[in-house]
Amino acid sequence: MRPAVFLDRDGVINRDTGYVGFIEECEILPGVVEACRRLAEAGFALVIVTNQSGIARQLYSETDFQTLTAWMKQQFLDGGVSLTDVYHCPHHPDFDGPDTRCDCRKPKPGMLLRGAREHHIDLSSSYLVGDRISDMQAGQAAGVKATLMVGELRHAHQEMDWKGEDLPAAVEWILKDSQKMAN
Repeated sequence: MRPAVFLDRDGVINRDTGYVGFIEECEILPGVVEACRRLAEAGFALVIVTNQSGIARQLYSETDFQTLTAWMKQQFLDGGVSLTDVYHCPHHPDFDGPDTRCDCRKPKPGMLLRGAREHHIDLSSSYLVGDRISDMQAGQAAGVKATLMVGELRHAHQEMDWKGEDLPAAVEWILKDSQKMAN
């Protein structure tokens, strides 16, 4: 079993402009690929876990999402990083109906638990980096350390393990914290 860093997508990996569903709308944030390379070199699996209610809202299709995901994976590969997997939740109760009972939409931990099962991930030595309270809640429910970036969380009172400005800063903290845990 190995550790992982679970990464929210919009607002953590790419600029969140609202319902990013197409390549031309996706701008990977500065330093993200390099930061992920450092995590991979340290032995972490890299797993994206992203709510994508734009699919339920019919702003883009599942195929559009998969096309964007393939492009994003290639951007990481071009930077020397292989993503372990990408999980997404296409549901939203306001659009799929109140009877939609998925376990994947954050703050539920379904995507993290599935990633752990499918990739033999040790959740107790893993982390989640997100920019919303629902990310933190999903990470905590799955038993990983939840790190937080600014966004709606600037004034959050949600319990978290670390708070900072961007993914490169979160990676610095994760690498230091994981070293402490190993010693």
